[in-house]
Amino acid sequence: MGPQTRHLTLLGNKTVYSDRYTPAILEAFDNRHPENDYFVKFNCPEFTSLCPITGQPDFATIYISYIPDKKMVESKSLKLYLFSFRNHGAFHEDCVNLIMKDLIKLMSPRYIEVWGKFLPRGGLSIDPYANYGRPTTRWEEFARQRLLMHDLTPERVDNR
Repeated sequence: MGPQTRHLTLLGNKTVYSDRYTPAILEAFDNRHPENDYFVKFNCPEFTSLCPITGQPDFATIYISYIPDKKMVESKSLKLYLFSFRNHGAFHEDCVNLIMKDLIKLMSPRYIEVWGKFLPRGGLSIDPYANYGRPTTRWEEFARQRLLMHDLTPERVDNR
């Protein structure tokens, strides 16, 4: 590992899965291109959490897109963090907002959005979307515009 990733503790080591929500597992590393604006996108098609009322499992694809500033999230730590929701009781909207807030706290990105596409239970699917643009920058307005324009064209849903 190079000097920019030497402090990472999970990458390349044996994987230990947490059985509870664990935001402290998230790790960041230095962005090698902070002068550029670019998106980083993660898709997690095997996200699971528990309904806080019934304890039944909820399944989703979680989409995370962000424009980094100085720090970026390390992907193995993100995978383990998302896995830590498996036994966590939270509503769909809470999961999406928790993920976004934990990643903002970790890396202070210029912009971030998190979209959860949950499989239906009881004949109803819920697809919460949350975003954030750094206040007093152009990314704050970008976030507002993206939220207003989000999901205006309904997708064809044929997989749920």
